[in-house]
Amino acid sequence: MTLERPQSYRFHNGGAKDALPFAEEEYHARLEGLRDIMDLHDLDAVVLTSMHNVAYYSGFLYCSFGRPYAAVVTRTDCITVSAGIDAGQPWRRSIGDNITYTDWTRDNFWRVVASITGEGKAIGCEADHLTMERADKLNTFLKPRRGVDISPATMQQRMLKSPAEIALIKHGANVADVGGYAIREAIREGATELEVSIAGRDAMEREIAKRFPDAEYRDTWVWFQSGLNTDGAHNPVTNRKLQRGDILSLNCFPMISGYYTALERTLFVGEVDPASLKIWEANIAAHEYGMSLLRTGASCSGVTAKINEFLAERQLLQYRTFGYGHSFGVLSHYYGREAGLELREDIDTVLEPGMVISMEPMLTIPDGQPGAGGYREHDILVITEDGAEDITHYPYGPGFNVVG
Repeated sequence: MTLERPQSYRFHNGGAKDALPFAEEEYHARLEGLRDIMDLHDLDAVVLTSMHNVAYYSGFLYCSFGRPYAAVVTRTDCITVSAGIDAGQPWRRSIGDNITYTDWTRDNFWRVVASITGEGKAIGCEADHLTMERADKLNTFLKPRRGVDISPATMQQRMLKSPAEIALIKHGANVADVGGYAIREAIREGATELEVSIAGRDAMEREIAKRFPDAEYRDTWVWFQSGLNTDGAHNPVTNRKLQRGDILSLNCFPMISGYYTALERTLFVGEVDPASLKIWEANIAAHEYGMSLLRTGASCSGVTAKINEFLAERQLLQYRTFGYGHSFGVLSHYYGREAGLELREDIDTVLEPGMVISMEPMLTIPDGQPGAGGYREHDILVITEDGAEDITHYPYGPGFNVVG
């Protein structure tokens, strides 16, 4: 007996959808916005392949493991395309239809995508996500008469958060605070970076489950660094033991249905020396000044220039290593980025109500100099009509964060 092996099939296992991060109306509004982009560029279909855009428009946050995934949006449908290894989960966790492709024959993924879009159409795609190989496959199987990179337009759409998104992001900021307090409780001489980070991560995951009992749980993490390891913002956790007088960097990152939030604070174990205290207080002053600048009508480059001037007056600008803040939304340390909303010299975006952005100045003093280490404070602010709402509540500064 020869088993017939199809190129694709529908496996709507379970018969009912699971709860999505947002109401159906939220996804329909996002898809209407995407179809406005399609109208603007006279597109027949859009092939979304990034984790952030597939999740943003369909609700499904895929796990690639080397396989391609997509959400194909037409004038009438939003259809996710997933690998057989995921069975019915992509359908249960998406707003629309789902088609499963098999790996019995190479390129079945692209055959499914082409079956939805048809050949010879005007196609939108994400040029910043397609590899050269996959771009070639798209052209081979879809044979588009015209292609348009819609990644900048979708980024612009994602940068303005809906009330529902802001509500979820506020929950994330609250969860990050919970992780911060758990980390503070775990700090003691002799504890390792790893032990302390586990305490923060576990506390956040339990808090997410309490607030969102019907969600999927994945990717929440902590970077807790000490001593020399604080010099970079994204340095991995080590097994180093904490010593009295160490500078510490607390970094909590709860992930809720693909949405990223963060809490970052400078701390010291037991005591802080005068040279370190001077740098710490200067960075706090820059942090507070920067938050005061985040208002509707301010430009990212303008805010950056003012903080640069503030630090330059204190002979500290040379110790800055990256921008002063960034947007929040569907992103993580391995997917997504709303690069149009970052506090950098080369970004001229003007802040608008509904944008969510961090203020996070960092100064890195090289090893061997007085006050050596990395100093960073991080708050998340929601831009409003008449100012900005700081949704981060864990305290910063030496009055609370000299611990042990």
